[in-house]
Amino acid sequence: MNNQEFVPFLKKNWEDAGFTKPALIQSEVYTPIMEGENLVGIAPTGSGKTLAYLLPLINKLEAGMASQILVLTSSQELAMQVVEVARKWLAGSGMKVQALIGGANVKRQQEALKKKPELLIGTPGRVLELITAKKIKASTIRTLVFDEVDQLIQGQSLQLIQKILKASDNEAQHLYFSATADVVLEELHRFEAELLVVDVSKEDDSQGDVQHFYLETSDRKKVEQLRRLLNLPAFWGMIFFNQLSDMGSAEEKLRFHHLPIVGLASDQSKMLRKNAIEQFKKHQALGLLTTDLASRGLDIEKLPFVINVDVPLSEESYLHRAGRVGRMGETGTVISFVTPQEKSDLTKIAKKLDLKLAPIYLFGGELLTEEPVKQSEPKKKKSKKNKGKRRK
Repeated sequence: MNNQEFVPFLKKNWEDAGFTKPALIQSEVYTPIMEGENLVGIAPTGSGKTLAYLLPLINKLEAGMASQILVLTSSQELAMQVVEVARKWLAGSGMKVQALIGGANVKRQQEALKKKPELLIGTPGRVLELITAKKIKASTIRTLVFDEVDQLIQGQSLQLIQKILKASDNEAQHLYFSATADVVLEELHRFEAELLVVDVSKEDDSQGDVQHFYLETSDRKKVEQLRRLLNLPAFWGMIFFNQLSDMGSAEEKLRFHHLPIVGLASDQSKMLRKNAIEQFKKHQALGLLTTDLASRGLDIEKLPFVINVDVPLSEESYLHRAGRVGRMGETGTVISFVTPQEKSDLTKIAKKLDLKLAPIYLFGGELLTEEPVKQSEPKKKKSKKNKGKRRK
């Protein structure tokens, strides 16, 4: 991949962004995408996968021709983030990108589609709704991108994807991307007989220095540990729970202590979720409480901490949560709260992911990597018994 191959507006945007060379995944997939190949792109979280597919596809776009590219994402948050990136790189082209996500006004989206945007980015449910209503001409889609594909081909989402594929042109190019797409390669080969697999996860060195720790505690004390973390001067982090109910309970208790936190949950409206992310990005909130909803795609620049209040339920979940830090060479810290019973579960995950795991301690308003020496209480002096004779 060479920026000299870019069309003029894209070359200017590359130079304005101050880029000198592409990330590994970007250089490896550029030519096959330009040549129309179907492929699976696998690279670590935060290694530049979004631009890996957007740059060659934008370079091939034709102005005035509607719905050439459709990017499907696993969440509304990821869709809006990809829209932001696409707008930045389309600057100066006169071409348009349109978000198509659930929770937003469908009539406004239908009106926007009349302006013939060249690039569409959305969630499967809303996209299928617009295809069924004939507001999107699926036959004009030249390339379909599946971002966080391992999430997209699970449960109800899989049925939506199959219907979208059935409605689109059989000759359309299909691109599948995720940090953990390797776990669904067998399923992907059912969609595509011939797929080029580009896996740079072992060679990619864009991951920054991320340290992984565990903090031993009890279930009852987990919220108290969070309260202490949020009072540390340098703390700013994403805080993950396995269950929405546990997250809600913790949020309520932390708000009682007037701590600067926001929650990001699947049962919130689009506006509430957007506001939560904005407040967190602007450091108006020091803690973003969420579930695995926010473990994929959400790019918070220079985020220093990820906290797992609950041990993730799988290696994939741990990998995506931890991937919120250490993006594009930055440093970061991942701390998992563990009860004595949960410690073995975390150790198994770390072993499978080949992570160095060390204990960490919260003591005296600081995070310590060595167990603090607790001062023993001074011994009470024994009272001397009166050895004199008792007077009668």
